[in-house]
Amino acid sequence: MRSIVHHEFGDPTSVLSVEEAPLPEPGPGEARVRLLLSPIHNHDLWTVRGTYGYKPELPARAGTEAVGVVDALGEGVEGLEVGQRVATGGTFGVWSEQFLAKAAALIPVPDGIPDEAAAQLVAMPFSAISLLDSLGLEEGDWMIQNAANGAVGRLVAQLAPSRGIHVIGLVRRADGVAELAAAGIDQVVATDSEGWQDEVRRLAGDSPLKVGIDSLGGDASGDVLSLLGEEGTLISFGAMASPTMNVSSGDVIFKQATVKGFWGSKVSAAMPADDRRRLMGELMARLADGTLTLPVGALYPLDQIGAAAAANFEPGRTGKILLMP
Repeated sequence: MRSIVHHEFGDPTSVLSVEEAPLPEPGPGEARVRLLLSPIHNHDLWTVRGTYGYKPELPARAGTEAVGVVDALGEGVEGLEVGQRVATGGTFGVWSEQFLAKAAALIPVPDGIPDEAAAQLVAMPFSAISLLDSLGLEEGDWMIQNAANGAVGRLVAQLAPSRGIHVIGLVRRADGVAELAAAGIDQVVATDSEGWQDEVRRLAGDSPLKVGIDSLGGDASGDVLSLLGEEGTLISFGAMASPTMNVSSGDVIFKQATVKGFWGSKVSAAMPADDRRRLMGELMARLADGTLTLPVGALYPLDQIGAAAAANFEPGRTGKILLMP
């Protein structure tokens, strides 16, 4: 079988390549899955660079989320069948024609969900709904987020209204406002326009912004914090622009603000099974009623991983880059 591998940490467009590997046999409690589609996430590429919270031993495979078909079962596996379509969002090394996964990490996919959506269902949507669920917001509350046209930003904006939560989104260019409007997402402000902070305050009216989600870092962190109300909470979700957060000590002190981080994999690992089922059920319902959309930017075969990695960071991309065998 063919697998994507890297022998050193570095630029994903150059260090990743396809190599032949022996077909693995599932051990107890494992299943072997034949890949159908797998998305490229930023954290996948940060792992290849060696700059993420998880650093694999070299040589290493890559990729963490996929939809595929079970083609072999290990001893003691129950609840799965050979030929069954499954998704996983926490299995390392899925950028391969076949991969092994813990049976408990595989989620059966209903027939009505297409492969393109199933491939993206677990990691980003589950992170988004887990994030939303963790905020402690109630119906009628307001929040703000930057990187609103990113994958998680779009998902939060789509999921929040069903809970009665109002979301103001920030994008770094005016074109992003139109892009999100075309996807049915409003209350978006471009930070490259003069007086954008006043527009945010106009949208929120007299309602305080209780939570801010920062996926950029740098000065953008301080921009979000400056807009929060008293006792507001700034959540660091990502660092797409800078590995440091530039925030005003005055805003932290005088607003009695809280600054904290959110790492989806840690939250998911510690989540009680009942909560996991509840949130996954909510995702399935929103996908079924059309509230939740998971667009695809482009499809690439495994042997074009360099081009696919480059495409992941192209400005203006509106859907996930997916890999296929």
